[in-house]
Amino acid sequence: MMIACLDRFVTDTDSRRPHDGSSLCKALELQLQGGITTDSRDIGLAGKDFGGLHSITPLALVKPTGADDVAKVVKSAVQSSNLTVAARGNGHSINGQAMADRGLVVDMTAMENHFHVVLNNGLSYVDVSGGAIWEDVLKRCVSDYGLAPRSWTDYLSLTVGGTLSNAGVSGQAFRYGPQISNVAELEVVTGTGDTLICSEMENSELFFSVLGGLGQFGIITKARVLLQPAPDMVRWIRLVYAEFESFTRDAESLVRRPEGDSFDYVEGFVFSNNDDPLTGRSTVPLDSDAAFDKAHLPETAGSVLYCLEVAVHYRNNDQGAIVDTEVHRLLTGLGYIKPLRFQVDVSYIQFLSRVKRAEEEAIANGVWDTPHPWLNLFVSKSDISDFDRVVFKSLLQNGVGGPMLVYPLLRSRWVLNDDVFHELYLRGHVLSTWAWGGWGWGWGWGWEMGPKR
Repeated sequence: MMIACLDRFVTDTDSRRPHDGSSLCKALELQLQGGITTDSRDIGLAGKDFGGLHSITPLALVKPTGADDVAKVVKSAVQSSNLTVAARGNGHSINGQAMADRGLVVDMTAMENHFHVVLNNGLSYVDVSGGAIWEDVLKRCVSDYGLAPRSWTDYLSLTVGGTLSNAGVSGQAFRYGPQISNVAELEVVTGTGDTLICSEMENSELFFSVLGGLGQFGIITKARVLLQPAPDMVRWIRLVYAEFESFTRDAESLVRRPEGDSFDYVEGFVFSNNDDPLTGRSTVPLDSDAAFDKAHLPETAGSVLYCLEVAVHYRNNDQGAIVDTEVHRLLTGLGYIKPLRFQVDVSYIQFLSRVKRAEEEAIANGVWDTPHPWLNLFVSKSDISDFDRVVFKSLLQNGVGGPMLVYPLLRSRWVLNDDVFHELYLRGHVLSTWAWGGWGWGWGWGWEMGPKR
């Protein structure tokens, strides 16, 4: 989530004064091309987020049409001694970061739908609004141009500006880096209300501060995102392991392989060796007709098991035998339990929208709107085995009511001391409350946030 609360840009001796809510809203209403509302229904929505742990009532909800409106709102905050502004994407902050206590919440999804594909030095990019939803960007890029961004988040109902203010991480990041590594240019409203274009070559300090900056350096109103040709289909595969050492060894081997010798997507998760419908063995098969036969598990299998999730992209005109041969080549040498391999062929858009289906099921079951405590962590390769022993095999041996994701990335895509480190992501029931969240990289692989001042 993108946050602009900028009370440190002006010294304590300045002439700013506390704002008068009613007069401020009226003044902004005259200035903005978009709108500003104090309607209780809109205020109620702006006072909640995906985390569901906090409820904070704002002064008003602003619906900007573009960067000019966002800049005017920020300038209002600069001129006031006690006005907070929070830029809200799709409301997927966890601890109230998308809220503004008696302040202004800016609905970034209300911005005009800017979408333009450009060519630059032989590379394709798409210019999109900061409030654009990634799911919409995907569908339009694929359907209109046969192109798609290279790096994704697992959940796509997030805004472009929201994930770029964090990192934006999924199973493609081992190859292409997070989403913030696949951006060429940004339009940003700074803490003083100025609208600037920034890139690696222009206003570079602002560019690298805003990307992954948790919203503390400005609000992203446009982004230029790198594209590549989109595949038509995906062979989606899950491989079961009983031993953590074999699981991590294979996962680390796959992310180290050069492009062309590995899968196009690598993730993994921990699950309970029981019949729990939310965390157990039944969560692994991808096809409703497939079953997890526990008889194939070795006698040494413990209370938790591990699943390596991989995928291969291919075109509609690729013969099935060619895809089978490629998959066989990539799987050769991996130490998974051979009868416990599950796979399905889906379209590229279906694969990237896989969490959307889980969301629809959660909404139907009435658990989507309940609180979602969330935790992400970075864990280095040197510590991941100890983490498994203490956390997965001990503290969480009975599961948490939902998946626990864990998979590796390379230091070449991130600046760390170890050559390999792991994402850990946990989501489940906490005290009988649905909790989506995770053991992960900790600073954003798809959720929107940004601490307010």
